[in-house]
Amino acid sequence: MSFAAPDPDSRPPRSRPRGEEYFARQKTSTTELPPPEVFVRNIVRGILEVLAGVREVEQLARWLSEEVYRSLVTRANLAARARSARRVPARRDVHEIRGVHISSPADGVIEATVTASARVRTRAVALRLEGIDGRWRVTALGLL
Repeated sequence: MSFAAPDPDSRPPRSRPRGEEYFARQKTSTTELPPPEVFVRNIVRGILEVLAGVREVEQLARWLSEEVYRSLVTRANLAARARSARRVPARRDVHEIRGVHISSPADGVIEATVTASARVRTRAVALRLEGIDGRWRVTALGLL
């Protein structure tokens, strides 16, 4: 009995990603992700705590894209310098989330705006979430 090697052109196409594609970040559909509103509220609260100096930005790293992470580190350092120059200690101002507006321009993508206020200041936060590797990740962030 002889075995012939299969003709490479007769093989069915692969349905799974190969090599680099397999290990690259995988987009996730909105239907496979938790509802975004709770995540949006929590991540914005965490971001505002980082800027207030009461939370380390590393605690949020898994939910931020690399670019957003670097930007937040820079902003947190600038805020710390400003507090130091004014000799104001970091304090935990409780930010009350006043409003959350969410839209979905595409599957696996959420754009949100959040209004949050503390004792003295009201801030607007805009962010874009993308479903990546089975969880929401912040891929764009704007703070006012």
